[in-house]
Amino acid sequence: MADVVTRPGGGFRPSWHGRGRSLLEAPYARLLASAGIRIDGPLPWDMRVHEPRLWRRLLLAGTRGLGDAYVAGWWDADCLDQFFARLVRARVDTRAWNVPKRLLGLFATVANWQRPAAARRVGEQHYDLPFSLYRAMLDPRLVYSCGYWAHATTLADAQEHKLELVCRKLELKRGMRVLDIGCGWGSFAAYAAERHGVEVTGITISREQAEVARRVCRGLPVHILLGDYRELRGRFDRVVSIGMFEHVGRRNYRRYLRIVRDCLVDDGLFLLHSIGLPRAGSGIDPWVTAHIFPNSEVPTAARLVAGTQDLFRIEDWHAFGADYDRTLMAWHDNFNAAWPALAAQFEPRFARLWRYYLLMFAGVFRARGLDLWQLVLTPPRRAAQYRRPAW
Repeated sequence: MADVVTRPGGGFRPSWHGRGRSLLEAPYARLLASAGIRIDGPLPWDMRVHEPRLWRRLLLAGTRGLGDAYVAGWWDADCLDQFFARLVRARVDTRAWNVPKRLLGLFATVANWQRPAAARRVGEQHYDLPFSLYRAMLDPRLVYSCGYWAHATTLADAQEHKLELVCRKLELKRGMRVLDIGCGWGSFAAYAAERHGVEVTGITISREQAEVARRVCRGLPVHILLGDYRELRGRFDRVVSIGMFEHVGRRNYRRYLRIVRDCLVDDGLFLLHSIGLPRAGSGIDPWVTAHIFPNSEVPTAARLVAGTQDLFRIEDWHAFGADYDRTLMAWHDNFNAAWPALAAQFEPRFARLWRYYLLMFAGVFRARGLDLWQLVLTPPRRAAQYRRPAW
């Protein structure tokens, strides 16, 4: 995600704006101004500062400090999504001081934070949150990934269109065996079995998701497994992974893709749906990995392509990241509407944390700081030519 603090010191004249203001404010004010954001300004994307210690927190902790300070109530913006969109469009991250993020990127090259024991953390911390939260926030099919809005006007339509787009890209035929890696609450598995007559095996790291998915798919030719993708065995006509690759980590891309290849018949198709980083970078945000998705890492195109070498041919690469902005805003609206009924199940600070998560990502996608990719990959031996279906 975008870094939003600057390298203070050197070349600026200290400016005091009143009692209690920090000397560190001046360089941050200039950096924000370059994105059209004023401190305590009147516009909805302006930053209203309630606690002068904010600037020291940003100096020491970068983007994690920014998020933690917001959750603590140290600052506000009426429209967080617009705040972050402006920061990303102005490329504030290229002028930023963010030691924690740089260290995480460095450590990711040598440490495997997504090894099996650590990989379960994201299930326990994020996906095992009370199901009432996701039931209220998501569409009726419980799809927790980017919708496809080309011909949709509602979240429910956008998610159903996305599921149908995936099925068409996979060229599903009745009776096929399909593997769904990171099956969530069973949205794709149920849809593909109902609409296309296929048999689906889904796997998730989350106990809560596995229980719900089994209920969602009851009576359908769907088998839900609780476990890690590294435990997969068997052969399938098609493999799909929607919104799970962000939890794999660069140290495991090659192993993950080799497992998929071993599970896929020689004339099969593999669809990979993932958030992507459209430029070089670590793909790790300290606040996100601490509070939302433990040990997550957004892949870059270069790392993803390198992982496919000699295992898969990339037949199609479809980017529609702007649709994630609209999806996230719909989730945010649903969450806001449901919060009065949900509040008793969570700590009071959870509302600020969850809104920050949704609106930060919405702003970053709006400014194209992140993208959404759907890739169709085939084994090198597959002879049939692939064509993306019209939509």
